[in-house]
Amino acid sequence: MEHFETRAVRTQAGRSGHREHSVPLYLTSSFVFDSAEQGRALFADEVEGNIYSRFSNPNTSEFIDKMAALERCEDGFAFATGMASIFTGFGALLKSGDHVLASRSLFGSSHQLLTKVLPKWGITHTYVDAAAPERWEEALRPETRMVFIETPSNPGLELIDLAWLGALTKKRGLILAVDNCFATPYLQTPAEHGADLVMHSATKFIDGQGRVLGGVIVGRKELINEIRFFARHTGPAMSPFNAWVLSKSLETLAVRMDRHCSNALALAQALEKEPGIDSVKYPFLPSHPQYALAKRQMRQGGGVVTFTVSGGYERAKRFIDAVTMLSSTANLGDARSTVTHPASTTHSKLTDEERARVAITPGLIRVSAGLEHIDDILADIRQALRRSS
Repeated sequence: MEHFETRAVRTQAGRSGHREHSVPLYLTSSFVFDSAEQGRALFADEVEGNIYSRFSNPNTSEFIDKMAALERCEDGFAFATGMASIFTGFGALLKSGDHVLASRSLFGSSHQLLTKVLPKWGITHTYVDAAAPERWEEALRPETRMVFIETPSNPGLELIDLAWLGALTKKRGLILAVDNCFATPYLQTPAEHGADLVMHSATKFIDGQGRVLGGVIVGRKELINEIRFFARHTGPAMSPFNAWVLSKSLETLAVRMDRHCSNALALAQALEKEPGIDSVKYPFLPSHPQYALAKRQMRQGGGVVTFTVSGGYERAKRFIDAVTMLSSTANLGDARSTVTHPASTTHSKLTDEERARVAITPGLIRVSAGLEHIDDILADIRQALRRSS
C-alpha cells in the first residue's frame, strides 16, 4: 500500500468473528483473560494484547497504526487532546536540568507549557526565530535534549527547513519533535526529513468536522516506548469512541485537504487584491518569504490563510463581527470555514512584545478555509471587509 489514500483507507484492525466490513466500536473499559497465566504474561509484557482501555484498545490501536503508516513512523500513542500529546512528549523524555530549543512562533498553549509549566521541573528553553537559521546551532547548549518546532506555524505560517534541521539534530544527537498539525501527513512527512517525533492535534484537520478532541504522537519506537510508559501511568489516553471517529476521518483526509488547500490558495490570491488589507500570508503565495521552501517541502500550501486589515484591533473586531457565514471560533481544520483574531484569543496570554516578535499584530486575522464553495467564502469575506471599513 504505497499510496497515501490507500493506506488511509485500508489500514484497519482485524475483523472479529462477525466478519464486519467497517471496524466496530469497542466501548469497553477492560478486557478479560483466558487464564491467570495469560493475565500475568500480559502485565509482564511477555505477550501482546489488550488489558485496559487506558493502555490500549482496538480502536485506538487502529488509529495509531494508521497515523504511523501515513507519517512513515514506527509506532505511536493516542491522547485525549493535542496538548496532552505535546505535554507527554515533554514529560516522558525530559528531566530536570534539560533544555529545549524551540521555534519562537508556536501555538499559545505550547508557549505556556514552555514558559510556565516546564520551569516548575527545572526544564529550560530558548526560542529561536524561524527566519534566522544561523542562530539555531549557536543557541544549542550542552544540556539541550530536544528541538521542538511547528511548521507551518500557528498563526504566523512561518516555515522551517526540515531537512536542514533534521541533519543538525542528528549531528548533535538531539530529539527533533515536529508539530505537524497545520500540514497533516498528506502535505508533508517530517520523519522522512529526520524528525524523531511527529505530533498532532487530531481535533483539527485529522477530524475535519469539529466533532471530537484528540492528539497523537508517532515516531521512533524507542522514544514511543518511553512515551507509552509515561502515558500509561498518567492517564491522558484517547477514548475508543474518539479514536473510531478519527480513524474514519483519515479515510477522507486526502480529498478534504485537496479542497482545503485549493480554497485557501484562491482566497489568499484574491485577498492580495482587496483594498483595506495591509498584507496576506500563505505558504504557496509567491509573496511568502519562504515560498521556495514551501514548494520544496510541502505538497500543497495548507488550509490556513492569515491577513492583516488596515485599522488594527478595532477594524479586526468589526470584521469578525461582520462575517455572516464563516464561524467565529478558535478551532480550525473544520469542514466549515472559521475565522479568529489570534491576538485576543489563541495567543492572548502572550505579552505585547512576545506577539510582536512572532508578527501577531492587532490587525491579524486567521482564516481556516473550509469545504464550502470558494465563491461563497470570498463573498462573505468581501462583504465583511466592506462593512468593517
